[in-house]
Amino acid sequence: MQLLELSKKYGIAVITISLFLILSFTTEGFFTERNIRNLLDQQSTILIAASFMTIVIISGNFDISISAIFVVAPLFALNIENATGNILLSVLGGVGLGIILGSFNALVVTYFKVNSFIATLATSFMFFGFGYLISDRSLMRPVTDSYQQIARTKFFDITSATWISLVVVIVASILLTRTRFGRNVFATGGNQEAARLAGINVPQVQAITFILLGAAAALAGIVNSSRSISAQPSDDFSFVFAVLTAVIVGGTSIMGGKGAIWRTVAAAFFLAFMNNGFNLLQVDPLWQRIILGLVIVIAVALDSWSQRKNV
Repeated sequence: MQLLELSKKYGIAVITISLFLILSFTTEGFFTERNIRNLLDQQSTILIAASFMTIVIISGNFDISISAIFVVAPLFALNIENATGNILLSVLGGVGLGIILGSFNALVVTYFKVNSFIATLATSFMFFGFGYLISDRSLMRPVTDSYQQIARTKFFDITSATWISLVVVIVASILLTRTRFGRNVFATGGNQEAARLAGINVPQVQAITFILLGAAAALAGIVNSSRSISAQPSDDFSFVFAVLTAVIVGGTSIMGGKGAIWRTVAAAFFLAFMNNGFNLLQVDPLWQRIILGLVIVIAVALDSWSQRKNV
């Protein structure tokens, strides 16, 4: 029984480390400084958003609209940068827009009591549309060379995108595990009625989680646009799928009340190592999709089994 509990708690970390070691010894080009740096850089935007998505799901909700915020925030930031040439103002503007859009999600879910999955799926289309409007349906590029330094500046030969993601992960982890707000998030996701009876303002807790995730998704979008030196409007939902995959494979319960940011981080790197290994080994992309889907199904099935065991 104790071994089972340990495997449930630390299994994703053991699997991730094991996969890293296996690929390091068996796959040429995996354990190289360049490849590891690239993996860290590529996962930065996922980690920024997934850290706060973990908090939202623990609180008992979903947010599908982060793909739209990820797209529209850098478009708004580049509008400001194009008009003023001020990088700090553009970043603040983009993140500020993320906060506003997150607040709108919070209003719909907590005040109008709309199911969070349905609500944020609907707001996604609104936010995507906003992106087309503010960009005039065209690709946007920065007018200053400084914009790309948001994500591309190197400290100790590691990109600023990676450092930003590290800071965000640490802040989110402290918020979830070391504050009253974090305890209220777990209580809210575990049993809303019990949380209310304990004096917790459940709508306020849930609203804050949406607002924080909106800001994080916007920051991730700005980092991505800085790395690619461009942003364009789209209806691409792939970002939220990548974020949700990391959170779910990491073991955060889709029913709420259970989860940990370090597990999400471990799962994000497990998936990154797996995809990177597949590419280096030239595995057919069709098989990559099948295996990734199977991993997600197994993770959800394990969560469902765990919930039944605890009933």
